[in-house]
Amino acid sequence: MLKMSELAERSGVSAATIKHYLREGLLGSEAEVLRTSRNMAYYPVDFVDRVQLIKRLQEERFMPLRVIREVIGSDPDRAARLIELEDRILERAIEARETGRVTRSKVQETYAVPKNVLDRLESLGVLTPTQRGYDADDVAIIEAISRFRAGGYEEAIGFTVYDTLRYREALEPLVAEEVRVLLDRLAGKVDVERAVEIISSGAEPLRELIGAVHSKLLLAELRRQRGHGD
Repeated sequence: MLKMSELAERSGVSAATIKHYLREGLLGSEAEVLRTSRNMAYYPVDFVDRVQLIKRLQEERFMPLRVIREVIGSDPDRAARLIELEDRILERAIEARETGRVTRSKVQETYAVPKNVLDRLESLGVLTPTQRGYDADDVAIIEAISRFRAGGYEEAIGFTVYDTLRYREALEPLVAEEVRVLLDRLAGKVDVERAVEIISSGAEPLRELIGAVHSKLLLAELRRQRGHGD
């Protein structure tokens, strides 16, 4: 058990902040605290990790305490595993994107997409280049739009960059649910590196699955529309 001063020193968080966490119910049950007098109490050693986790969620994830209370709940260890897994996935994704960027000039040279189209896609947040250029997903989007335009999807007949927003808006809730399910099923059940490998290996099959399902749905909708016409 630790005195408040020891808990503050080990966790790197002020005693006043820790007391605030206690009042907000973020450090577990009052039964875990041993009070020997009105002004003296001892706290479990595992409060150190919990305090650091709360501070990290505040500073790195910008989470309000109300949300942190919900995330930690009755199982702070699981919350820590989820965060570790999220961080590792993000690290790998960022590393992959930063090592494979393509300059804007190279993209314009390779794909028949006008500068004003690229500018609009960037303003919409569909493309997110840095000073070093576009990442692999940006390039894949640009290539797809180039092929659309070559196949006849032209602005003259109503096709614009704003059509991309339809797909992004439809995919956002699906991706949010996918992330929730993946983290829930993997965190704590396999080690972090194995979990990252599983998620990475599923990226390409998932693209193929979405493409195939979309194709089937498109055909089914065309048949439905024809049936209505008949």
